[in-house]
Amino acid sequence: MVNTSVTLSGLVLDNPVIPASGTFGYGYEFAELYDINILGSFSFKGTTREPRFGNEPPRIAETASGMLNAVGLQNPGIDKVISEELPRLKKVFRKPVVANISGFSVDEYARCCERIDKEEQVGLIEVNISCPNVHCGGMSFGTSPESAAQVTRAVKAVTKKPVYMKLSPNVTDIAAIAKACEEAGADGISLINTLMGMRIDLKKRAPVIKNVTGGLSGPAVFPVALRMVWQVYDAVKIPIIGMGGVSSAEDVLEMMLAGATAVEVGAANLVDPLASKKIVEELPRLMERLHIENLTDIIGGAHNG
Repeated sequence: MVNTSVTLSGLVLDNPVIPASGTFGYGYEFAELYDINILGSFSFKGTTREPRFGNEPPRIAETASGMLNAVGLQNPGIDKVISEELPRLKKVFRKPVVANISGFSVDEYARCCERIDKEEQVGLIEVNISCPNVHCGGMSFGTSPESAAQVTRAVKAVTKKPVYMKLSPNVTDIAAIAKACEEAGADGISLINTLMGMRIDLKKRAPVIKNVTGGLSGPAVFPVALRMVWQVYDAVKIPIIGMGGVSSAEDVLEMMLAGATAVEVGAANLVDPLASKKIVEELPRLMERLHIENLTDIIGGAHNG
């Protein structure tokens, strides 16, 4: 019998599979399709202090082996997430959830994290300093070690739960930023968010997306994500949640061999609502074929080859 459990900063997960923020809503839509309690956890929709309607449409575009999105952090705001979404979520998901928090200032990050930190259902906080689809915020905090560290310190000062900083791949030195977050007190690192991209409509001779650019996700970004997880594993001693184009149980094991302790599944959920369920079910069978008894034994294992 194989052991699929992993531990993130004291939080024990039955398996490392975590649907990524923005691709799983608040869980209850997927709970109509299958028992989502088979998941390790899931990261709910990115939450800001005030409600956001997001960017103007069109804000989605298909690409080869992926998709572009410029949704723009559409969410009901922290107050409604706490008063309405979390109680509704609790009815369908009995495990601790990952709270994804976004912001447009250091103060907003701190205030939202302080609020969500008090919620019993929240197992850890994922601080998104990497969203490329909003102006005057999001990714701007994750593009330099100094600003990433500033947000990390502010959030850690007002929280008791583990804090994982979600990093942008749209930088020149991902390892330096991860190291700055670790030194500022982060309990873990999540990476990667989407890569900047665009499409042009040949008939209109104009960008397909109203926002002009969007975040590229899907299988096309997996090799980039894997490389960055590898680099960050060499740079820090705190746990990593790896993500970016993960679509199969094989991808999960690759991410873990590169250094991830847990793995988020994003765009695959939008292609197939049962994607995360299928990965959870296939993972033990794959482990048996590859003679892996305990998943924790392979974390960072490719660095020893």
